[in-house]
Amino acid sequence: MSTATPHLHTNERAGHRLPVSRGRLSVDERVRKRTREDHPRDTPVPGAPPIRIQGLHKSFGDHEVLKGIDLTIERGQVVCVIGPSGSGKSTLLRTVNLLEWPTQGKVFIEGIDITNPDVNLDKIRTRIGMVFQSFNLFPHMTVLRNVTIAQEKVLERSKAEAEQIARAMLERVGLSEKADAHPSQLSGGQQQRVAIARSLAMNPDMMMFDEPTSALDPELVGEVLDVMQRLATDGMTMMVVTHEMGFAREVGTHLVFMDDGQIVEEGDPREVIAHPQQPRTQLFLSKVL
Repeated sequence: MSTATPHLHTNERAGHRLPVSRGRLSVDERVRKRTREDHPRDTPVPGAPPIRIQGLHKSFGDHEVLKGIDLTIERGQVVCVIGPSGSGKSTLLRTVNLLEWPTQGKVFIEGIDITNPDVNLDKIRTRIGMVFQSFNLFPHMTVLRNVTIAQEKVLERSKAEAEQIARAMLERVGLSEKADAHPSQLSGGQQQRVAIARSLAMNPDMMMFDEPTSALDPELVGEVLDVMQRLATDGMTMMVVTHEMGFAREVGTHLVFMDDGQIVEEGDPREVIAHPQQPRTQLFLSKVL
């Protein structure tokens, strides 16, 4: 793992100029230095929703991708975000743990304002599981090692404890027999299930999925959706950017339709899909259902 100093660029928000590591999870040098410190501002607020997004804007240069998003996700909800390509869905998801810094607005995780430059962002991120379109597995490591390495490096679990948890999570996603295999020996669906197991091994309070089936062959989609459905049944709080309308309708508890960086319509998934109220939602659904 490289220890080279990451390239930094500057991100302005709320009058602050923050050093941001391009392409790295730790985006604020001050946050990185505070990783092992505890502070009341880093403590979840009892009863607060897992995720609250307030007045969120995000621009890339002159292009505004998010235009004032307000969204609250309650504990145990499965919020599915749908919409055309380029509508801002993935950017919204990535702002939840500040993989993308908002240009304006706030993001609260369990009541903690993570846009506050003094919070311990690395600590808060351990409570948010992320699963991306690409699997991001280490190809030279076994499946087991892929699931243990973050536990040991970030959570400082012993090797024995990390392996015990990893094996339990692999069993949970139906891959206990693949612990000693390498990613190249797995199908795309199996690799994505390993990525889910890796996130679950960190014991997150919530899970974010960014189109987790979009890179899979059609016949492999079901096995990943089955794992996600079991997580939902177990009460995991989930935010899912997806094109899988069946999953959104049957598993989702709240549906958000986005277009042009805005939430156009939201509500009960079955109601929105069956009886959309906004013309833009009607047009989109007419083309994908």
